[in-house]
Amino acid sequence: MTQPASILTDSPYRAYTYAYPHKTAYRTLAPAVPLQSAWAQEDKDNLFLYLHIPFCEMRCGFCNLFTTVNPEETLEKAYLGALERQARVVRNALGEAAVSRVAIGGGTPTYLAPGDLERLLDIVRNVFGADLARIPSSIETSPATVTPERLQVLKSAGIERVSMGVQSFIEAEARAAGRPQRTAEVRAALAHLSAFSFPVLNLDLIYGLPGQTPDSWRSSLAETLSYAPQEVFLYPLYVRPLTGLARTEREWDDDRLTLYRAGRDYLRERGYEQISMRLFRRVGVAGPVGAPSYDCQTDGMVGLGCGARSYTRTLHYSSEYAVGQPGVKAILNEYVQRSDADFAEAAHGMLLNADEQRRRFILQSVLHASGLSADAYRARFGTPWTHDHPELLELVELGLAQQRGDLLTLTDAGFERSDAIGPWLYSGAVQHRTRAYEWH
Repeated sequence: MTQPASILTDSPYRAYTYAYPHKTAYRTLAPAVPLQSAWAQEDKDNLFLYLHIPFCEMRCGFCNLFTTVNPEETLEKAYLGALERQARVVRNALGEAAVSRVAIGGGTPTYLAPGDLERLLDIVRNVFGADLARIPSSIETSPATVTPERLQVLKSAGIERVSMGVQSFIEAEARAAGRPQRTAEVRAALAHLSAFSFPVLNLDLIYGLPGQTPDSWRSSLAETLSYAPQEVFLYPLYVRPLTGLARTEREWDDDRLTLYRAGRDYLRERGYEQISMRLFRRVGVAGPVGAPSYDCQTDGMVGLGCGARSYTRTLHYSSEYAVGQPGVKAILNEYVQRSDADFAEAAHGMLLNADEQRRRFILQSVLHASGLSADAYRARFGTPWTHDHPELLELVELGLAQQRGDLLTLTDAGFERSDAIGPWLYSGAVQHRTRAYEWH
């Protein structure tokens, strides 16, 4: 574990902890775990269903997602067929279950033609019985794939939230980051999205791009807010192995913290509250009325498709992970040929012991504005977090966190160092597995 003081002096950009443990810590499960037994003792009243579409029209220089570019139409059809078979096998293995959240990501799900997009949504509705108009639902898109025909499919299905990566309204910045998009195309896509009036529009921006300045950053922020998005994500640029930017020799850490602070303050001053280091939500935005509750700490996730993560309390699993195109294509080819018996078991993942479960609970709580509840932690694990992880108190001593009643929450200084605090709390076993992961 990193010494606490180094959290203040080392780079604040070590790793994005959007889930714990990361898929680079997964390994082959021997023996494979039957899904029916993995889910048998789980509460399945409020499941999160995630579907992964690993196709894009281009691969950005910063992208390390599981995706491939401009696949053959035959691969698209085969992939959807395999995903539907997987959905039916998984649904059968779950037994009595209900979905309370749906997200479709990638890749770019709207890369699919309107008819294929309809087929994908039918899997959600017909196989899992999810009423997309009554539960929170989200899909990712890109400027090049936003068309009225696709948006009509999403609107008719009741999709609540559409998320689009803009990254920058400055063409030179986007191009330098390996994303050769035209700003006119971005604006046209946003005009289409505005016309369909989805309940929640999320726009993503990246700071730390080549050539980006405080002035150009504020310009992108201002144009973003002109579309009145309910949510805005501010992502720091990360340069990861096997991505396009990783082949350059530039140092990327110089300006990110300054730009983050400028973006945070800009959004706060204009009516957005900070939910995490990356997420800012317009004050007053609420989800669908009467929607079922979902708690990422206690409710499970069911992932369908290559790259999709699933988790129970004690088992996290997915397909194998890759970034380089040979690795991605090999995994895709294997996926579309899987049998129903293959889909009925988890073969790649990680079993979480009691210590890993505690760490996950802490990470999912303290890196979020809602904070770490002492009562919730004790109710879950039977001991106080001050006993299990007293090192968290050092964050208070360093001014990175504060205790208010039952809650431990990050301060502004803590939020901006979330990507250092997260890895600081990883177990030695997860750190070792991640370091030993062979990128492919």
